[in-house]
Amino acid sequence: MEKNPKKIIPPEHLLSGYAKGIFPMSESRDDPGYQWYTARRRGIIPLDKFKISGNVQRIIRQERYKPEINRRFRTVMEACASRESTWISDLIIDSFVLLYEMGFAHSVEMLKDDGTLAGALYGVAIGSAFFGESMFKHDKEADKVALWYCHQILQQNGFELWDTQYYTDHLAQFGCVEIPGNEYMLRLEKALKKEAVFKL
Repeated sequence: MEKNPKKIIPPEHLLSGYAKGIFPMSESRDDPGYQWYTARRRGIIPLDKFKISGNVQRIIRQERYKPEINRRFRTVMEACASRESTWISDLIIDSFVLLYEMGFAHSVEMLKDDGTLAGALYGVAIGSAFFGESMFKHDKEADKVALWYCHQILQQNGFELWDTQYYTDHLAQFGCVEIPGNEYMLRLEKALKKEAVFKL
């Protein structure tokens, strides 16, 4: 028996929380705890309203990066957490890695020719709802290319809800809009009743 079992948020608590419209965040990278959050007005990206710039479209056409999913999930989370201010703690990472191992958390990764990560994003998928969590880039626009591939995955596999948690001006450039919390819950309940598979 392991003497010092690693502390995690139980996966059933995470799944139940997302199904209720709440999500966990820590105060900092070193925070040993977490709190649940929600938003009165929720950010979503309507799948039929997603958009990207011409520059990103050009990078996609050039096939500058090779897309992969779910190959380097922990590495993606650690890269997302490697910034001056972050809500992604070791507790969050370890908890979501377990969720990934169970098939509920996913990463969309952009690889350079040498196999290294140029950028990526990760999130949680339950039913036909995808909850985007965070993204990063090492190369210019690589995170936006990952977002484009994520949209392709969601649209082609019948997902109905793309949740961004909060609306920001940065996300608005991709089509993010803000909706009332009660409307969000109706959309979430509908999306949870339909199954969808997160695959390229």
